[in-house]
Amino acid sequence: MEKLDLTKKFKSYYTAKQQPEIIELPSVPYLTITGKGDPSSRAFADKLETLYPVAYAIKFMAKATAHDFTVPKLEGLWWFDDERFGTLTMEEAPLRIPRDEWYWRLLIRMPDFVTEAMVEEAKATVSKKKNIPSVAETSLYTLAEGKVLQMLHVGPFDREPETLLQMQKFIEKHNLKKNGLHHEIYLSDFRKTAPEKLKTILREPVK
Repeated sequence: MEKLDLTKKFKSYYTAKQQPEIIELPSVPYLTITGKGDPSSRAFADKLETLYPVAYAIKFMAKATAHDFTVPKLEGLWWFDDERFGTLTMEEAPLRIPRDEWYWRLLIRMPDFVTEAMVEEAKATVSKKKNIPSVAETSLYTLAEGKVLQMLHVGPFDREPETLLQMQKFIEKHNLKKNGLHHEIYLSDFRKTAPEKLKTILREPVK
């Protein structure tokens, strides 16, 4: 039985250059959970630690039916209250929005064959084995971004505004407009990787 590796199958999805570029993306299914607050907080870690057990429960269900797959990279959508903080450019937002005021949707890509019924069964399995109240908050979610501007950021998260500034200049030069939520793909495990070695794909849906 060959294991499906989504990172290899959809290599272009998990690849970006260290300069702004426009690509088109299809609709993608994810396992997801949402929250609000500082990404270094216990609340964020708890949600992250909720998402992975459900993802692996789905994986083992699929493996039992000869559809094994590798659980891929973590991703996240980020946004804030526009009415409260006003309109900010992408490089301004990380500097001016307090970390505890960020909303986020954590994402783990799923194979196309994963159904809502499978997710519900996986949630039930995890609930029986572990005392994780937020398991009920996980769900299957489809993201349809279409046209996006992307760039690879190498280095710590607090240096992202430097990369975002390059992306903002590209948007202004080409008369583009924001058309969705800020999207990050964590190619490195930020729990184990030195900050200067982190690799993160930054994406902004545009039109």
